[in-house]
Amino acid sequence: MSKITAHSEYGTINTLVLKRPRDAFKSQAVLESSWKDLNFLLCPDFEESLLEYEFVEDTIARVNPKIHYLPDSKTTGPDSVYCRDAAISTDFGMILCNMGKSNRENEPEEERKLFESMGIPILGAITGNGTLEGGDVAWIDEKTLAVGHTYRTNYEGISQLKELLEPKGIEVLVAEMPHYRGKSDVFHLMSVLSPVDQFKAVVYSPLMPIHFREELLARNYELIEVPDEEFDSMGSNVLAISPSNVIMVRGNPVTKKRLEENGCQVIEYYGEEVSVKGGGGPTCLTRPITRSI
Repeated sequence: MSKITAHSEYGTINTLVLKRPRDAFKSQAVLESSWKDLNFLLCPDFEESLLEYEFVEDTIARVNPKIHYLPDSKTTGPDSVYCRDAAISTDFGMILCNMGKSNRENEPEEERKLFESMGIPILGAITGNGTLEGGDVAWIDEKTLAVGHTYRTNYEGISQLKELLEPKGIEVLVAEMPHYRGKSDVFHLMSVLSPVDQFKAVVYSPLMPIHFREELLARNYELIEVPDEEFDSMGSNVLAISPSNVIMVRGNPVTKKRLEENGCQVIEYYGEEVSVKGGGGPTCLTRPITRSI
């Protein structure tokens, strides 16, 4: 019998939150005036981003989830399309993040309004000097939540996360991420880790902390390695919509082949506008609330 839980990155998506680029990017004019300040690689094409996103939506719909949409808001900008980052889903309620990127400070409040309208309780929020972004957080198993220490997620944020979850029997496993390209770059834990099934994950090992990688192996994880030439094209950012059934950005043939050789069904999408230019792959575009395992 299947179980509905928030503590999974690989189960069949049951409920999730999305924000369409029409409501986040708003218009070509907004993108052209903001993309440099947001540290996007290039300015996305608004109309093309809508088409790319529509394919992602249609693909997710194949597993028949309940989808809730964040509305357009005057207080949030183009980054809000990457809605995973503003909250963390747990079986005890949502945890609202405190964004490490100042341009995104209003996104958690917008998500709180939606969660409350959905009847989802709020377990807590990261506040004060603590910063935490959802892209730095991934469930390794039902009792273990990995969190990356990055320029977007600091020790105070991690400490507050532990205070919320450790009393409930959840182990918070900290991954000390490297400097890589520095503070201005979007580099999360899930930039190098994407669980795709129970004890199976896509990884980019050159940028993984040694201790964290060895911990995954000790927990009997099978690691599907992304080659160097496919890291910047988001080969390691892969969304499982159900066990071993994944979505990834087109243009990563080696990673795709390795996934298929490891029993995965792979659906690719053109993501140059909605994903690559803004630095947010399919995991970033979605905030799963519950999954069936």
